[in-house]
Amino acid sequence: MKATGIVRRIDDLGRVVIPKEIRRTMRIREGDPLEIYTSNDGEVIFKKYSVIGEMSENATQVADIMHKLAGCPVVVFDRDHVVASSGVTKKEFSERRVSPELEELMESRRQFFAEDASRKFYAVEGVEQPALACMPILSSGDVTGAVTFLSSDSRQTVSELQKSLVNAAAQFLGRQVE
Repeated sequence: MKATGIVRRIDDLGRVVIPKEIRRTMRIREGDPLEIYTSNDGEVIFKKYSVIGEMSENATQVADIMHKLAGCPVVVFDRDHVVASSGVTKKEFSERRVSPELEELMESRRQFFAEDASRKFYAVEGVEQPALACMPILSSGDVTGAVTFLSSDSRQTVSELQKSLVNAAAQFLGRQVE
């Protein structure tokens, strides 16, 4: 654990304000769920709660199945990080952050399909492998993550089958969360 040097008081309603700099750095947005942990040493720890992260085993199974059916690498994200992947090196993708483009796509609840090879969309921060298709995972009207099919050497544009599969995977994971 790292000290920030910032001290905040609890108000009369029991609230503590998390400083803007920390919220921005940790990508904590208004309405984000935070899980509260305590230790025997008197520490109170707030951790971002990820519903998709909690069901990473299911997300991994979905990624494996989609990889076999779609014939391309698959990555499942929560709102901030890679939760599961298939068809790619686990070490390279594990716990990577979502790209700013994917974050914007999720916020606006849009989908992305690579209809022509000239338009590139990068879903994983720091990885230069463009996406074929991205679909936000919606649960009870809230965005909880995204499913992304990545391009492979042989394919740079999305097929109709891949469009259907990424949509099905996102809907399935969204229903699992509910």
